[in-house]
Amino acid sequence: MPDDRINFENINLETTLDLEFLKKEVGQRFPFYDMKYDISTAAFLCRIDETTLEEKFESLRLSLKDKGYIPMLRYEKGEHIIYIIKKIRKSEKPIWINISLLIATIITTSLTGSILYMGHFDIWNIQSVMDIFYAENLFNGILLFAFPLLSILFVHEMGHYYISRKHGIGTSLPFFMPIPPIIPNFNIGTFGALISSRDPMPNKKALFDVGIAGPIAGFIVALPVTIIGIATSEIVQVDALPAGQPVLGSSIFFMLIADLIHDVPPDYALNLSLVAFAGWVGLLITSINLLPAGQLDGGHIFRAFLGEKQKWAGWIAVFIMIFTGWLFFAIIIVFMMGMLHPPPLNDATELDPKRKMLFFAALVILIICYIPYPIYLT
Repeated sequence: MPDDRINFENINLETTLDLEFLKKEVGQRFPFYDMKYDISTAAFLCRIDETTLEEKFESLRLSLKDKGYIPMLRYEKGEHIIYIIKKIRKSEKPIWINISLLIATIITTSLTGSILYMGHFDIWNIQSVMDIFYAENLFNGILLFAFPLLSILFVHEMGHYYISRKHGIGTSLPFFMPIPPIIPNFNIGTFGALISSRDPMPNKKALFDVGIAGPIAGFIVALPVTIIGIATSEIVQVDALPAGQPVLGSSIFFMLIADLIHDVPPDYALNLSLVAFAGWVGLLITSINLLPAGQLDGGHIFRAFLGEKQKWAGWIAVFIMIFTGWLFFAIIIVFMMGMLHPPPLNDATELDPKRKMLFFAALVILIICYIPYPIYLT
């Protein structure tokens, strides 16, 4: 990507770009008064008509995409500049990887559900491992836990996939991440899922739409799962809970639903059903994905809405995570995922009022579904 280190002054190098083709494609959409280039990048200083900018830039992007080029519109030092680089060819993962990971995740979540149905939280406290495969345990584990949880995850990822395709962005099918039920005291059978975009985000609207589609879709499915789950949960006396048993923290939204369905007296608590636990996990995943950092869904949404100021929202979120129960994940975000989100190709066109309203809806979902301390022991 072009940056301040690129110097086009007095360059007379050979180039790998088809300059005549690029001049024609850019010129018929954006009159340019100067052009500079080096061996791998061309820069067109253009006159921009704000009223047709979005339409014309998208037309340019699609035209150049077929020839293996990527345009990027930037506003620098009072001038609009369209940078054009060659797209790096990425090998696509064969679909059997997606299918294999999905099957593996179905297996691990089903086994986890069976263990949870038996009243355990991991594989280490079970007297006979073969009990996991007992028909009643396995059937109920699949029906009451694996199916609702995977439904939330699948719909979340397909929301991203559908909107990406709608905007003409090449993307992979979901990659599910299985994990066997070996973590002491807490297992859900998966680390979630993700999709991989093969094309950069074309504009702020597409960036916003792709980011928000997953959390909204997953939230819509998690809502009835949570309501049904809480309705089928039992009220138990807190003193009756065995020592060392994991206790789940609660979000504002989860507590609100519980209070509407149950009248829990003092010194009592809800013993969540498997369906309720699946809904709890679904709402938790939704809130974590909405954090405004890096390549998380929230990073997409906040970058589209706030522009470069997104990084400050990310640091605020990390600061809050450090002082709640998310220190380890905060470290992962800072040192592995990164705080900054790359800009879309067209970073000039702003969001419309409808998307701005949806931003605040996503912010509300993040706040009410966030769980400060997700799990602790009695």
